[in-house]
Amino acid sequence: MTAAGRFAPSPSGDLHVGNLRTALLAWLFARSSGRDFRIRMEDLDRVKAGATQRQLADLAALGLDWSLPVVAQSDRLATYRATVDRLAAAGETFECFCTRREVLDAPSAPHAPPGAYPGTCRDLTEAERVERRRDRPAAIRLRAAVTGFTVHDQLHGGYTGDVDDFVLLRGDGTPAYNLAVVVDDAAFDIDQVVRGDDLLSSAPRQAYLAQRLGHAVPEYAHVPMVLNDKGIRLSKRDGAITLAQLAELGYDAPRVVSMMATSLGMAAPDEPVTARELLRRFDPEALPRTPWTFVAPAA
Repeated sequence: MTAAGRFAPSPSGDLHVGNLRTALLAWLFARSSGRDFRIRMEDLDRVKAGATQRQLADLAALGLDWSLPVVAQSDRLATYRATVDRLAAAGETFECFCTRREVLDAPSAPHAPPGAYPGTCRDLTEAERVERRRDRPAAIRLRAAVTGFTVHDQLHGGYTGDVDDFVLLRGDGTPAYNLAVVVDDAAFDIDQVVRGDDLLSSAPRQAYLAQRLGHAVPEYAHVPMVLNDKGIRLSKRDGAITLAQLAELGYDAPRVVSMMATSLGMAAPDEPVTARELLRRFDPEALPRTPWTFVAPAA
């Protein structure tokens, strides 16, 4: 397969303006660098009926294109399990019986960030594991050999983040986000990851796991978020607005593209512009480094 970039939404509802702007940027990064572009549905958690189809329709309405098939993580459970089994066979995982609250309440190791896994179950004996299995199923954690890892980001430069013994499989057997994205990116030749900068802190863990699995670490570009007028990241409960809702206010998809292009410094206010035209103007180095405050237009 050809090296590619990707957009990987969760089909838990319709895409809002923040999601759509990130998708446009991911497409521009990929296409401008000669890469393929792929879509992956991260559907391991909550899924809303019909959301996948509506999301794809919205992306197409913006003028984005992608290679088929659209990958669903729910179809790849056996692959994630096999990856964890391989790590376990090499002694690189351990069972953990801690709840999230127990991890948060446990005393942290010196210099460890708040919420870092304190190693509670790392060195349990087999007898102790057998005893704990009677109370709750075990999650599977990676036995990390480092406490930090550095990635290079096209917009942020070198970024070093903490790495602890993070979860690979939850207690109910669901693959964790950090595992699934690494396995999928490698499987589908994703060598460029463009996403919101709220996910920058997860990149070191994922890059470290990729290296542990023998995969190349992708190029990263964590782009600025979209905020509401109160300075809060857009979400369904904090002023997020979808393409369908914007259409009801008189903003069709081409006008939304122009609005997003203006926010990126790639078009004059109200200038009609298409995604293809933006591709000719795209310069990653000229992108804004600060969030865009989006105020929904009045009806």
